Amino acid sequence: MFGSSLRFVTYVRAWPAESQQQGRRNAMIASTALAQRRAEREDVEEFFAVLGKDTVATPVLPAVAQGVRAAHG
Repeated sequence: MFGSSLRFVTYVRAWPAESQQQGRRNAMIASTALAQRRAEREDVEEFFAVLGKDTVATPVLPAVAQGVRAAHG
């Protein structure tokens, strides 16, 4: 009878600390994922910046250059 009550009280007392630790773990995982995404995005931006320096500017379509408007515009 007292064994199950004691386990319950022990669980209730330990819950806030365990919950905080789980929250910290989740935050660390999220932070790591965001840092990886940021690093990847920066790598892609750097790649496109270098790629853009090595290419000729994209030509403008003749219709756009002459000011032709779309039917809906």
